[in-house]
Amino acid sequence: MAISLRQLEVFVAVAREENVTRAAETLRISQSAVSMSLAELERLLGEKLFDRRGKRVLVNDQGRALIPKAAAVLARVGEIATFFSGSDDQLRGVLKVGASSTIGNYLLPRILGDFSQLCPDVRISLDVGNTEHIVRDLLHFNIDIGFIEGHCYQEQLEVIPWRQDYLAVHVGAEHPLVTKKSIIPQDLQQVRWILREPGSGTREIFEAALAGILGSPAVSLELGNTEAIKEAVEAGIGVSCLSLLATRRARQSGALVALKTPFLDLRRDFYLLIHREKYQSKLLRRFRSFCEEISHNAPESFAAETEVDPYK
Repeated sequence: MAISLRQLEVFVAVAREENVTRAAETLRISQSAVSMSLAELERLLGEKLFDRRGKRVLVNDQGRALIPKAAAVLARVGEIATFFSGSDDQLRGVLKVGASSTIGNYLLPRILGDFSQLCPDVRISLDVGNTEHIVRDLLHFNIDIGFIEGHCYQEQLEVIPWRQDYLAVHVGAEHPLVTKKSIIPQDLQQVRWILREPGSGTREIFEAALAGILGSPAVSLELGNTEAIKEAVEAGIGVSCLSLLATRRARQSGALVALKTPFLDLRRDFYLLIHREKYQSKLLRRFRSFCEEISHNAPESFAAETEVDPYK
């Protein structure tokens, strides 16, 4: 059986894109070349790897079993190529990182910048989405490592507690609750809630904390972007639950106020995720170690950065 690296590369690209045309564009080859490569690979294996549904090609059970093995082979070959591409032992290659929005927008850019200074020959891409999006990308091997702020129950993924975060109920500077000395649960029953979309880790934690006290919140507006929510709350449109990490500057300027709600436990963990079958190259191992060292050396919470403890 003479399976080529090109056939494995084409297979992984089609599995990720679920579309022959997009896979061909990614690989910069013709659609016919992609189709011929897939057909030959399936002939060699004696198994169909995809279910064809119109223009979509969906990986079947046989294909899903092959993805981590094919990706590992390609990663090992890539590691060999980068190892011999220079005269020193400087790390090289491409690192694909995924993160849910709070981590991706407010925490990882600085971390990735520091890592890039240590490894200037590494090219890093960062994909930001909600927790469900990042978990799905990891399961399909679209990214090498993920960071999420919600829970993950996928057995295929290694879930490692990474850092802690505070959430808090936020209002605009002119909101009536700003002047109230003590907030009680009933104060939050009449407000207009502005929340992230379902699938967001922030919303998951908030709804879980609220369930035993107020039940389901009355959501008047759902937005898929934290910055948009901050703008809406600042404008007095409603109230939201946001990470103190994401609102530090707005609170410092006085545009937003974090209410003290000791009856709501909105602390949460950030998690580092890696697929258990993912081949961990030297580059990936170094980056994982770098992030874990940062977590170990960091304070137990972001209290120093958030400047307020809403649970006191």
